[in-house]
Amino acid sequence: MDINEYAGQDATGLAELIRTGQVSADEVRDTATAAVTAVDGELNAVVDGPWTSATIAPDGIDGPFSGVPFVFKDILCHAAGRPTRMGTRALSDGVTFDHDTELMARFKRAGLVGVANTTTPELALSSATVSALSGVTLNPWDATVTAGGSSGGSSVLVATGAVPLAHANDGGGSIRIPAARNGLVGLKPSRGRISLGPDQQEVMSGNAVEFAVTRTVRDCAALLDAVHGSIPGDRYGAPPPARRYVDEIVAPGRRLRIGVCTADWSSVPVDDEVADEVNRVARTLSELGHTVDIVAPRIDWDAMVAAFNTIWCFGTAPTVVALAEQSGAVIDENSFEETTLLSYRHGLTLGPLELATAFAEMNAISRTMADFMGDWDILLTPTASRVHVPVTHLADGGVPATSEEWVRRVLAEYPLSALYNITGAPAISLPTGWSPDGLPIGMHFGAAVNGESELIALAAELEDALPWHHRRPPAHVTTRAAAATAAGR
Repeated sequence: MDINEYAGQDATGLAELIRTGQVSADEVRDTATAAVTAVDGELNAVVDGPWTSATIAPDGIDGPFSGVPFVFKDILCHAAGRPTRMGTRALSDGVTFDHDTELMARFKRAGLVGVANTTTPELALSSATVSALSGVTLNPWDATVTAGGSSGGSSVLVATGAVPLAHANDGGGSIRIPAARNGLVGLKPSRGRISLGPDQQEVMSGNAVEFAVTRTVRDCAALLDAVHGSIPGDRYGAPPPARRYVDEIVAPGRRLRIGVCTADWSSVPVDDEVADEVNRVARTLSELGHTVDIVAPRIDWDAMVAAFNTIWCFGTAPTVVALAEQSGAVIDENSFEETTLLSYRHGLTLGPLELATAFAEMNAISRTMADFMGDWDILLTPTASRVHVPVTHLADGGVPATSEEWVRRVLAEYPLSALYNITGAPAISLPTGWSPDGLPIGMHFGAAVNGESELIALAAELEDALPWHHRRPPAHVTTRAAAATAAGR
């Protein structure tokens, strides 16, 4: 299959070509394998692979994405028999499970074909995809700018055209942040929308959720249709949508009440070019018939970070202990990174009063946002406060003195991302605009709990009004393939 034809299709388009016999699934997989190889050597997005044979979707599977290449973030979602490393040297040889996670089983039934496992920071505990295990994953738009995290490897491979969509997960912005940095659609579903079973009932006290990054809204909707729903034993569940998510794209969306905010929540001020893009999108929404106004939710960002740090460390400590027991690794700087150890050590000091205080703050935040969303259907903010954030920005200033200083540093560029993990409400980042020098600027749209249908309908409207399909990063599989061809002449 020609690389230009391959990279020009989203997952829905590729599935249709395969279904109608215009191209074979084997051709598509071979093209994907070559594409992943071509960009990984430059951008470092793969931790295992590309694989020469299908990991999932055996012959005979007839799903909506049958034969479509897919990659997996190397944490939480795993396939039986495939090693996973979770971004840590403690699992440098990988740990292999004898079963699929429920989400993996649903990816199989959807027909997706596994090509590789992608890079993530250690235990996904960062907003930049940098780790001692796999090094730095680079941004295909500009290698000096962060690719975001923690689903950075998956996002880079989708942005470059190597695969049309990819698994990702989000405990504090880890789907939406790299989606914004790489010019993608990144939906964080509601808590309980997608099962974490059978291995987990919850991760990070319910803050973490599973899903994907895509290039198009229709792929996002169709994939959500294929994988949503809880299973017996899940702690959380979400009511099924009134209709399929893909139907929200073609049906006229209702007029929404959209609040807009560009406040400097953290210590990082919002760039003028980012604020300009928020205002442009707000004008477009108004022209589309929505009610749009400036708002200021009453959220204490410092109190939110303090509570988030407690939950972060409360989750990190037992994870580090379990991995050390499983792998035989010693809990020290040779197996775990210094920032992970900071969170682990603080987690060991936490008692019931500290946890109760954090849970009470999370409840207060959730109630405040629920009241706010009684007046508004959508909250529009920037996904990232700044555009030109260096790859090394989290290392600036050296190793932080405390876990809270580290968590604050991780969240500062994306100050409202964690808000939607705390509340459990869905949020989506859309690549509506680009900076003057060609870097993507993501817009963040948050809805009320279980409001995925509204987000998808609105995203489809904006995709039509402010299209992004024609945008490709300099490091794209089509340019890299052309360069390789020229070099071989």
